[in-house]
Amino acid sequence: MGYAIDVNQSNFEQEVIKVSYKSPVFVDFYATWCGPCQILKPILEKLVNEYDFILAKIDIDQNPELASQYGVEGVPDVRIVLQGEMQPGFVGALTEAQIRQTLSQFNLKSNFDQDLEALKTAITQKNFPTAKQLLDQLFSHYPNRLEVVLEAANFLIVLNQLENAEKLLNTIGEDQRDFFPKAQALKQLIQLKTDATASGESQLEQNYAKACQLTLAEDYAEALSLFLEIVSTDRKYKEDGARKAMLTIFNLLGDDHPLTQKYRKQLMLQLY
Repeated sequence: MGYAIDVNQSNFEQEVIKVSYKSPVFVDFYATWCGPCQILKPILEKLVNEYDFILAKIDIDQNPELASQYGVEGVPDVRIVLQGEMQPGFVGALTEAQIRQTLSQFNLKSNFDQDLEALKTAITQKNFPTAKQLLDQLFSHYPNRLEVVLEAANFLIVLNQLENAEKLLNTIGEDQRDFFPKAQALKQLIQLKTDATASGESQLEQNYAKACQLTLAEDYAEALSLFLEIVSTDRKYKEDGARKAMLTIFNLLGDDHPLTQKYRKQLMLQLY
């Protein structure tokens, strides 16, 4: 785990530059009068206890030379120092989820991240006893983490306990904007699981059921391709179901996934 330290002009070289050759250093330029800085402070101090990075806190009013040297124009301004080089991080009070995303970009993983990945692997491999054990541990150690709620719902969907899965997902409201889209996507996945077993006689019905089955099997490339074909054939089928299913997959994969970027463009071209 990492640690937090107050840094000034006299110890900056030792505690930031030299240390950065061993571990990433997140430099938090802040001011005591800055409201967003006070919002960000407890989040960063919480995360430094979970991840292997150093949090160097610099009061710009007490250290104007450092603020000027690194072109700090507004606070909070968080920079990342790696191998002696200071890189841009983020400006402003991001949410905890957004900061965790930033940490992941530097290949930093917490114990929570590692346990969550192990859970996802166990679910994918249908190692249900291990998945149940990991899920119980995560709920015990991180009772307020909505990522655990989402994976628990996903586990219940795999087990075909759809009603219980939907009850869990209903606990995530629109105000929880970092998690609500994924929750809605999993709700749609429940509907897709129902549709996957409702293959009809027409080719269109069979293709839709197959695309649903591919989605549940996490063969997203083939599923997106087939859903796109259905959109081009009959946009109104199942009340625009194929387009909605594609949006569900996009939410499951995330905006940065190559499949999302590829098929979002193709869907836009097909629609307009």
